[in-house]
Amino acid sequence: MLDTVSHAAQDADHEQPWAELGLKSDEYARIREILGRRPTSSELAMYSVMWSEHCSYKSSKVHLKQFGEIPQETPVGKMLAGIGENAGVIDIGQGYAVTFKIESHNHPSYVEPYQGAATGVGGIVRDILAMGARPVAVMDPLRFGPLDADDTHRVLPGIVAGVGGYGNCLGLPNIGGEAVFDESYVGNPLVNALCVGVLRHEDLHLAKAAGTGNRVILYGARTGGDGIGGVSVLASETFDEGGPAKRPSVQVGDPFMEKLLIECTLELFAAGVVTGIQDLGGAGLSCATSELASAGDGGMHVDLDLVPLRDSTLAPEEILMSESQERMMAVVEPADVARFLEICAKWDVEATDIGEVTDTGRLQIDWHGEQVVDVPPRSVAHDGPTYHRPFERPESQDALQADRAEDLPRPSGGDELRATLLRLLASPNLCDKSWITDQYDRYVRGNTVLAQPSDSGMVRVDEETNLGVAVATDCNGRFARLDPYAGAQLALVESYRNVATGGARPLAVSDCLNFGSPEDPAVMWQFAEACRGLKDACVELGIPVTGGNVSLYNQTGTTAILPTPVVAVLGVIEDVTRRTPTGFREAGHEIVLLGETRAELSGSEWAHVVHGHLGGLPPQVDLRAEKVLATLLTDAGRAGQLSSAHDLSDGGLAQALAESVLQAGIGAHVELEGDAFVALFSESAARAVVTVAPDALQQLLTMAEALGVPATRIGTTGGDALVVEGQLGITVEELRDAWTATLPEALGH
Repeated sequence: MLDTVSHAAQDADHEQPWAELGLKSDEYARIREILGRRPTSSELAMYSVMWSEHCSYKSSKVHLKQFGEIPQETPVGKMLAGIGENAGVIDIGQGYAVTFKIESHNHPSYVEPYQGAATGVGGIVRDILAMGARPVAVMDPLRFGPLDADDTHRVLPGIVAGVGGYGNCLGLPNIGGEAVFDESYVGNPLVNALCVGVLRHEDLHLAKAAGTGNRVILYGARTGGDGIGGVSVLASETFDEGGPAKRPSVQVGDPFMEKLLIECTLELFAAGVVTGIQDLGGAGLSCATSELASAGDGGMHVDLDLVPLRDSTLAPEEILMSESQERMMAVVEPADVARFLEICAKWDVEATDIGEVTDTGRLQIDWHGEQVVDVPPRSVAHDGPTYHRPFERPESQDALQADRAEDLPRPSGGDELRATLLRLLASPNLCDKSWITDQYDRYVRGNTVLAQPSDSGMVRVDEETNLGVAVATDCNGRFARLDPYAGAQLALVESYRNVATGGARPLAVSDCLNFGSPEDPAVMWQFAEACRGLKDACVELGIPVTGGNVSLYNQTGTTAILPTPVVAVLGVIEDVTRRTPTGFREAGHEIVLLGETRAELSGSEWAHVVHGHLGGLPPQVDLRAEKVLATLLTDAGRAGQLSSAHDLSDGGLAQALAESVLQAGIGAHVELEGDAFVALFSESAARAVVTVAPDALQQLLTMAEALGVPATRIGTTGGDALVVEGQLGITVEELRDAWTATLPEALGH
């Protein structure tokens, strides 16, 4: 028998599977209080997915709200849209705006690697599209267990193929990301996806259903049985030790349908026939209907019988929960419906008028002529539970921080330093990632200016003026484990620095906060400290958080992942033809080290690879030093002084020199003062290595001195080897052999 609203009002004691749907007893009681009765099964389905951790941020929003305290100005102008919208939108000048956002698809990618990763890309692309922008590039920060782990060999090839397969079919260049390996990600890989879109200011669209009598049109793919409960449920639970068990919950993507949907939607925008729009991602129709109604005039009526289905046996609850991909919902004035449908037909995109905007203040949904949903839409979309989860610094943190990597045995003499450099260069986290990135099209559309292995990805926005944007994503989970406040800031400043090394001015932040179970006070302490660290750093640097994502319950059994607050920074460059490349480009240029090097080895790749050690305090954060370094890098780049620039981070100066040498096969001869080991392998922040022509050296040093940036000439480019005077010499060929062999040998050619 159909569970209607009238039936629910009369049958108050009917038992319902609220616990199986992920709701707590007090949450179920609250739903009954809101409605003044028990929910129908359809209403229960809606609340369960919309009140999930993934959709409602119920454990995290008390900490996320501090991001609203950050000034919403950028060095170019005000944000046009920020936290709470599908994606943040930033003014970049010349009448252009850029929208970008990063989100997670972690649990679905563990269950079904290819489709989980592919639909993660598809979902973030639709978020960008829904703002009125043309998607122009994607990125993929990834985390896996150890390279030799069986689970890594199960998930990594599928995840990489899914990211590449979907993005390549859409014709979107993949311009950067990361692939990091650590024991804590066994059984819980992280698949974070970022998309960048471009729009003119006047093209901005928001997710709201306004205008009583306006029509609600569902268009795109048909609704199927895939993804029922999908990411909204999977992202709110911890996996058991036994392995994946929720294959039916993972969405199935069709990138060719999405490509049609993109072009169709952009033409709909251009035709001026859309008054409000929302993509259907997590929670599907439950999300789109409740969020549009809540953000608009407050009322909507939908006839669920009109929803086009791939499976005619679906119950109304399943239709509302399905996370089938490649679907959008638009609010359209009645006079524009015919034109809207005409454009959809042109692109072979199915479109169906399924309801209207009302002035009732209620979201009302019918099925087979009976009302199955009658709820205040805000109670579903925005007024979910808020948890003040207990959080506490674990007692073990003191002992962890006291166990310093600086006290570990170090290599002595040139031979040991040489062996250490080659070992680190070949380690999974520092080796060449071409096995992964060669599966991605990095240059489709013809506007890619920088892509991996550059420090940041960069795309041209305007082909006449050469206006462009750069984006980088970063996070060292070991640093965040040692000190989550400083670790989150170090993730931010590394992305900030990477954008600046290419010559772009950092403008804004999007984050993807990946943590373990919020029910663990130690994990919540990590999360709270990371949020506090990000907020404080953004205030100091003067860049806003435009939006992002929280992914909790990333653990297997009781083992949580390293806290992994991935931070994306977007910057603007007025002329991409004046960008600064990452690697050495010419022989005979002067090599200059910018920034101060300290004996900071805790959490470093050296400690991780050579000693399997994690302990101590991460590198010191100096936000003023980061700010003036970025100013020097962008000003010198704009002036055409720099022939290359590479930030110093994982692996320290040794890794940066090796990667710079390998870019074009141009060697280097350097001389280092003091402790050669510290100079080569320390991971002190706020540093970069740059090259300049000999006649530009003094001008750079003068600029650095004026800004207060330590600058030291350490050598010259040229030759066929990396030589550290008095310590080691390694040919370019030896460096390349060590750097390139690791992933092909582990994963197959």
